[in-house]
Amino acid sequence: MDGFAAFVEVIEQWAWIGWIVLIAVFLVIEMLSLDFTFLMLSLGGAAGLVADLVGLPVWAQVLIAGIAAALFILFLRPPLLHRLRRGEDPTKSNVEALIDLRGIALHDITQISGQVKLSNGDTWTARSLTGTPIPEGSRVAVAEISGATAIVRPVSE
Repeated sequence: MDGFAAFVEVIEQWAWIGWIVLIAVFLVIEMLSLDFTFLMLSLGGAAGLVADLVGLPVWAQVLIAGIAAALFILFLRPPLLHRLRRGEDPTKSNVEALIDLRGIALHDITQISGQVKLSNGDTWTARSLTGTPIPEGSRVAVAEISGATAIVRPVSE
């Protein structure tokens, strides 16, 4: 048991280095993800580091770090995300902007082939969403985009 006690003593003596490494790793991951989750975990790690510097045992440090990280994730992260995203442009763009866009079938649209001219002026290769052929000249709406093909459904307006 003497070897185990020595091992625990070494862990307790050098735990501060572990906390600093953990905080640094979480901050690097946060810089790559920009989601505030790992920032909250690093703040929890900072609470564990403070607990170590105060002289608490390792089990208490881990407990404090876990509780602090959970509280930060639950109560600090949501307002930070809200504040970060409040200035976003609500306008849809790219593929998202094409969903529900109306158009006219330039050629018969089937599950295999077809072509549609969308209301934004773009001409797309098209496929029928339901599998039912859509005749040339019919009004359609984009249901989804698959690669460079618009999957369309007929609409009656």
